[in-house]
Amino acid sequence: MQLLIMAAGMGSRFGGLKQIEPMGPNDEFIIDYSVYDAVKAGFSKVVFIIKKENEEVFKETIGKRVEGHIPVDYVFQEMNDIPEWVNIPEGRVKPWGTAQAIYAARDAITEPFLVINSDDFYGRDAFMTAKKYIEETGSKNYSTICYEARKTMTENGSVKRGVVESEGDLLKSITESKLELIDGSILASPLDGSEPFKIEDSHLVAVNLFTFDLSIFPFLKERMDIFFKENENDLENCEFLLPTEISNAVENKEKEVRVLRTNAKWHGVTYKEDTPIVKDAIKSLIDNNEYPNNLWK
Repeated sequence: MQLLIMAAGMGSRFGGLKQIEPMGPNDEFIIDYSVYDAVKAGFSKVVFIIKKENEEVFKETIGKRVEGHIPVDYVFQEMNDIPEWVNIPEGRVKPWGTAQAIYAARDAITEPFLVINSDDFYGRDAFMTAKKYIEETGSKNYSTICYEARKTMTENGSVKRGVVESEGDLLKSITESKLELIDGSILASPLDGSEPFKIEDSHLVAVNLFTFDLSIFPFLKERMDIFFKENENDLENCEFLLPTEISNAVENKEKEVRVLRTNAKWHGVTYKEDTPIVKDAIKSLIDNNEYPNNLWK
């Protein structure tokens, strides 16, 4: 089983990869802890999705730290990696979203795999949950590993999450939403503009943590054609998002996706004010001997 890390957007929030502030005591980034957890869980390879222009600095700051511990590959998310018939508008400056990012790795991934974001601290239990599911189900499996909504919130503003609805352990839908804490309750505002609604603290949300088999790549190729035809009048702004495409496939009964729960506590830097909170959380994990003080030695 392999690990696919979506890192093409890494650094954009802080003005560039070099400006990302390390979170660990020896300049470790959040992404280092994710790779470390994957190694501990028995993953066989990590593939980083990055921007071509970040290749050198990414390899120098992250790649060289992990390459001695797990085989590493790199793929690039590029604007023109889409159907040839699509005319890219001059005003388009960013790639096409997380589903296109996954598709970019189609030649590098050779086994069932786990997808994660680069800037989310998911916790060891999330990787162990993925490992267990992949091992138990063999090579034919889709799943989303979910957190209780309150465990993924920040006190410093809203966050974007996929609000999950399920029937038993089968996914029914994922609604991409902005979550806000208002008077102690969580208000979910769907990104499609539909009516906001409240959810309980324990309601499960998706955070781009999925397991897939290799059938995801032809599926995304097919969906990409449909996506661009549906959005031909909005090519400057539209995004080909992984949770949306998976939710559509489930609702159309094209795919079956298991909902897995992790008890891990999510950490992430959505806002700069989150930085000291994440650093303190990592320090606490180190003090409790869950991670070594120097991660890669």
